[in-house]
Amino acid sequence: MLQNSLVAEALRGSTWVYPLVNAAHILGFALLVGAIVPLDLRRLGVWWSVPAATLSRVLTPVAVTGLLIAVTAGGFLFIARAVEYAASGLFQTKMLIVTLAVVNALIFRRNGLHRDACPSNLTDTIAARGTALVSLLCWPTALLLGRLVGYF
Repeated sequence: MLQNSLVAEALRGSTWVYPLVNAAHILGFALLVGAIVPLDLRRLGVWWSVPAATLSRVLTPVAVTGLLIAVTAGGFLFIARAVEYAASGLFQTKMLIVTLAVVNALIFRRNGLHRDACPSNLTDTIAARGTALVSLLCWPTALLLGRLVGYF
């Protein structure tokens, strides 16, 4: 069983490792959300003078790095208490929302909406704003649920 692995036991038994992994998880989400929020706000019409492509080129690698750190550290946190987390409705909801947020970002990127400083047509504008709204709802909700999982 995953929760009884040597890695899980080491995480639970260490004074320092679990808190450091938890800090890495928080750092990952800070990088992710800190990069995503300005991108989403730009798509909603804030900072029209800043080219969306420029902002995306700078912040997307930060967001991706944050996601990779959060997922990696989160995986280690999960195995330390896999049975409890897997049974938690809060955790399950968090994972569903994170999945929705990632799929939303992939749809946005796949459709090329990140390239235009001003979307070329109304459909692109509506799609870009729609994905921004979904993102702005999903990521903070995932953060909130993640914090609640530790308490309930």
